[in-house]
Amino acid sequence: MIQRPKVYLAGPDVFFPNPEAWAQRKQAICARHGLIGVSPLDPMADEPAAWAALPEWQRLAVRNEARIRDCDAVIANLTPFRGPSADVGTVYELGFARALGRMVFGYATTAVPFLPRTLDHVGSAAQFDAEGVCRDGEGLLVEQFGLFDNLMIEGAITGSGGALVTADCPAEERWRDLAVFERCVRVAAERLLHQAMPIR
Repeated sequence: MIQRPKVYLAGPDVFFPNPEAWAQRKQAICARHGLIGVSPLDPMADEPAAWAALPEWQRLAVRNEARIRDCDAVIANLTPFRGPSADVGTVYELGFARALGRMVFGYATTAVPFLPRTLDHVGSAAQFDAEGVCRDGEGLLVEQFGLFDNLMIEGAITGSGGALVTADCPAEERWRDLAVFERCVRVAAERLLHQAMPIR
């Protein structure tokens, strides 16, 4: 019998109102597709006693790293968070999983590419030169690869064999939509379950 793959659910969802209920909804979607969704908010069995002495922020960090180590893959909510790019903690977890050799998947409730999002954030200070190279108000280069987010994020996803799923949702649904997440879960399940199939 094949054990169901475990996926760590990364994202700024922990900042939502009633995040536990939201995590349960995402875990139910994972279960429907044959995966076990692991939330950063889940109780942790067999936590080392020494962690109790850590400050809360550090305890949260080591718990989440332990959860990622215990999972087969990460599904990351990469919807832009408080700026033009994904939540920085989520991006760290994505990179951490990639370094561990885990498969990484991402989704977002907008399909607007990184460059126009960055230009909206920078505003009129952004300038293009004669060659079409863009710099911000401090003269720093603006990334222009036509990607959804920073090249290292997409590089990690692609390099791991994962996938990025995006779709434009109404602004008022940006943090409430689960359809894009479910599309990502479906893709992840297909790849992870296929990978887990025994060789005949």
